[in-house]
This record gives sequence, C-alpha cells and structure tokens, in this order.
Amino acid sequence: MIIESINPATEEIEARFETLSDTDLEGRIALASASERRHRDTTLQERIAWITAARRLLEERQETLAEMITQEMGKPVASAILEIRKCMTVCDYYAENGAALLADRPVQTVASDSFVRHLPLGIVLAIMPWNFPFWQVFRFAIPALMAGNVVLLKHAENTLGCSASIEALFREAGVPSGGFQSLVISVAQTQKLLTDPRVRAATFTGSESAGQAVAETAGKHLKKVVLELGGSDPFIVMPSADLDQAVVDATRGRLNNCGQSCIAAKRIIIHRDLYTEFRDALVASFESQTVGSPLDQQTQIGPMATEALRARLHDQVSESLALGATAITATDPIERPGWFYRPTILENIPTAAPASSEELFGPVASLFEVNSFDDAIRLANQTRFGLGSVLYSRDDQEVARAFNEIEAGATFVNTITASDPNLPFGGIKHSGYGRELAAEGMHEFMNLKTCWIR
Repeated sequence: MIIESINPATEEIEARFETLSDTDLEGRIALASASERRHRDTTLQERIAWITAARRLLEERQETLAEMITQEMGKPVASAILEIRKCMTVCDYYAENGAALLADRPVQTVASDSFVRHLPLGIVLAIMPWNFPFWQVFRFAIPALMAGNVVLLKHAENTLGCSASIEALFREAGVPSGGFQSLVISVAQTQKLLTDPRVRAATFTGSESAGQAVAETAGKHLKKVVLELGGSDPFIVMPSADLDQAVVDATRGRLNNCGQSCIAAKRIIIHRDLYTEFRDALVASFESQTVGSPLDQQTQIGPMATEALRARLHDQVSESLALGATAITATDPIERPGWFYRPTILENIPTAAPASSEELFGPVASLFEVNSFDDAIRLANQTRFGLGSVLYSRDDQEVARAFNEIEAGATFVNTITASDPNLPFGGIKHSGYGRELAAEGMHEFMNLKTCWIR
C-alpha cells in the first residue's frame, strides 16, 4: 500500500511511502528482539552518550527538521523550531537525571538487605500522532532508551518523513541496530504487533476511539499500555485575574498549533464581572492573528493538518450554531489553497452542542459565562475528559480549590498548560491513563523488581 504525504498548505504531494510487507515486518520485529538483550546490557554511560549525541544533532539540524514538520503537518516554522528545541530539553533532563532515576532504591525491612531494582521491559511499541511529530516521540523514546528498552515506532501516516528522520537521527547518535525502528505499517499490522508476545508494552497518543481500541487489544493480551488521549481543557478566568495577560494566554493556549493540541484551552470559562471585557479583547486578539504560509516566520496560524480534520471541525461548528450557539467572529474555512480555517469564537453554547460536549480540534474557542467560582469548577468538570486545566486568579483560596477540585491530570495557574520533562504528564477519565516524563514516565515501562536478601 502506498501512503501519500500531502502538504496541508499547498495540497501538493510531497512524498510517497510504501507500507512494509508482513514478511518485512517480521524481520523488523526479529531484529528488535535480537537487539533486546544487547540493549539491556549496555552501560548507563553508553546510553547517556546516545542521548547527548541526539541532542547535539537536533540542535545542529533544527531548521531542516522544523521545515520537514511544517511541510508534513502545517505547523508554522517558527513553532516547529520551538518543538525541536523542546526535544532538546528532554534529552538534557534524562542525560542529567537518568542514572539517578535508574539506581536501586533501598528499602528498610526485616531483611538484611532489600531494595527495588529498575529493569527494562524489552520491546515497547509507540503509536504516535502527527500534531507534535518530534516532541511526542522524543518525550517517550528518550526515557525508554535510557531505561534499556527497545522502541518500535508507528507514526501517523501524514508525518512519515519525520518518523524516518527520527530513526536516522538515533542511528547516527549511536543507538545500536534494532534499538529504535520506524515502521511504515497499516492499522491491521499495528494490531498484530500489539498481540505479538515479543512486544511487551505500548504507548499511544491520539484520539479517544483509537485509544480505546489499543487498550482493548493490549488488555486482552495483558500488556502494559499508557494512553494520552483527547482533552476539552477548561481555562477559567476569575475577577482577580490579570485580564490582559489572560487574554494573551487564552489566545496562545487556544490557537497554538492551529488549535490542534490535546492540552489546548478549549473551553474558556469567564466570571460574569469581566465576561464582556474579556470577550471583546479576545475577539480583537483572535482577529489580529496572522494567517498564512507556515514557512513564513511571521505566520501565527497555518493550515490544519488534513482536509478531513478541517471538514470535521466545520461540521461541529455548524451543528453548534444550529443548536443555538452564537458566532462572534467569522466561522468559515478560508478560501485559498491549503486547509486553512479562520480563528473562531463561539458563545451562548447549549450543553448539547458539540462546542460544549466534544473536543474541537482546531482554532475554535468556546466561551462560557459563570456567576461564581463554584459554577466555574462545576462547568470545568462537566466533561468526560480530564487532561489539563488552567485557572487565572490571584485569590489563594481559589488556587487551592482548583488544585484539589478540578478533575484533570494537571492544573496550571496564571499560565497555559504545558508538558515539562521535570514533571509527570498525563490525564484521567477519558483522557487516558499512565504518565509520561519525569521519573514516573520512565518507570511506566520498567519492571520495578523487589529484591530481598535474608
């Protein structure tokens, strides 16, 4: 089967990729299996050397790699460069802290000696999305490789060039043959990999429905899986907030990556005392955004990644309007080559409308007016998702309550949600389970083995 890579800004075919045959896929799995023991037996110093070399290659090639991201999925090139630089931070974190995170952990018991040893699981399958095609891979792969695991990557069909570049980069950095492989495979072949006994675990980032399918298959075969799925993150603005900063960050939090982010500020919940002022300022901010070629350094909003994604978003907006929501900006796809969608703001949104109950994966903000902090918390939790959340407030009691009462994997105060190598990242409810990054992310794919000496 041939997979075409289409530039979302021009609608032109950039490259073609052929899926592996079942025979070739078996050879790749066999190579990973053969390299598993060799990889496990490498020293921490060797693994740190790979990570350090990978970091250096990222820095040297950041412009070239960023341009590939832009051509494949449409992210403005300035943002793509920031994505590559963020990958450098995860390399730095595990190069500096990996050895300590993998050290035996002594535990005082009645034994003469007892401790926890951190051992790799083996082959881990990574099923990764297109929206942050380097960062999503690096935030899993760096701790996994540092831990002594072997990685098989099944990347999204529209970012296969990025996938191949990541494999080549790790190979050049010194990761042994079979230690990290990029696979161009079908959905059926991916399911087969999940059932293969040589594959010990999986990590998936993507849609809720696809994550459910991965979890079902992994569960049947009793395999560990980490899921990072969708989000409908609340962005709460209370009267004590710095309104100007909140507007700037709501714009950035909603429109970053053309709104195609699981942790985007999708539902903006505003106290009635500043609703009108905030809304009007946000409209002005949205309408000031520069939409254009993602290869232009001045562009803030590029195209959506695929035609199907844009059509789906427009259907959700149209249905929300039909159910009674109000558009306070233009709501149309932009008539030009490429899959561009105008930054959009909706208000007066009924509970049943997609803009309230579903994840809108694109540059559309949903505004909600509330009378109190209690109402804000209630509305924030009125979703099946629970990934990130934001509160803008300078009231200490509100901050304390937000940390305890918002149902999410993270709550950020007076700044937008972001992943950071120093902290665990993940969600609850239908946003998935398990954690990436920090010690918790590394240990997700390890055997925390109890060791006891009488």
